Amino acid sequence: MSSLRVVGETREPAAARRLITIAGLEKTYRTRDGDVPSLKPIDLDIHEGEFVAVVGPSGCGKSTLLKLMAGLIEPTAGEIRIDGTLVKDPPDDVGIVFQSPVLLAWRTVLRNVMMPVEVRKLDRASHLERARKLIATAGLEGFENKFPWQLSGGMQQRTAICRALVHDPKIVLMDEPFGALDALTRERMNLELQRIHQETGKTILLITHSIPEAVFLADRVVVMSERPGTIAATYNVELPRPRRLDVMGDPLFSALTQTIRGHFYARGQID
Repeated sequence: MSSLRVVGETREPAAARRLITIAGLEKTYRTRDGDVPSLKPIDLDIHEGEFVAVVGPSGCGKSTLLKLMAGLIEPTAGEIRIDGTLVKDPPDDVGIVFQSPVLLAWRTVLRNVMMPVEVRKLDRASHLERARKLIATAGLEGFENKFPWQLSGGMQQRTAICRALVHDPKIVLMDEPFGALDALTRERMNLELQRIHQETGKTILLITHSIPEAVFLADRVVVMSERPGTIAATYNVELPRPRRLDVMGDPLFSALTQTIRGHFYARGQID
């Protein structure tokens, strides 16, 4: 029987290097109808190679947190540092995967994957080899010259993941990347993402509405409160890796998902 420990607060792993530091982070949106607070002070450390999943009720600021980490918007207060460097603009060492693959319809799989290389004006030859290896790793070998409309939803999303990894970022940020997929494809993508994480050792932050998905994939699950969102609790997931889908039937897996669901279920605030 696999073991799982549920805790309300996590301790810093002894051998892990802190990669991301979020301190006193706040975000308020200015609108014509007045200020709309999205995030109240958030403090969070993420360590190198860690897989962190964030869950919370709709509208609690999960996507806002990701956009702040990606340097796409500016905080109202507080700061985010990656490897000690203050995030002010989109960092080069961050890859992003959105809910929609956002592939360019007139570009083939290979040319979509190579987009960050072109935008950042990186060496084409070395990154072309990396792109082909990523495509093969993602099970897309033979589809390099296909266009997005010729791919299934899961294949499109795998292409988007390859694109996020092609410039070898330290960090991958994922905002509901499997939300639009059917249940079977979503399960396959969970296994694929787990494999990519194990093989690349990337630091991954995943935003998801699915509590089982968060527990299945993550080393640590961060639970956010209602808007304005803040961190309500964190839970370590100490299931051994690699994890198979049948771990979801384990009573200990169920206990953790139920504990997390207890933050929202009474008010019906999470999917």
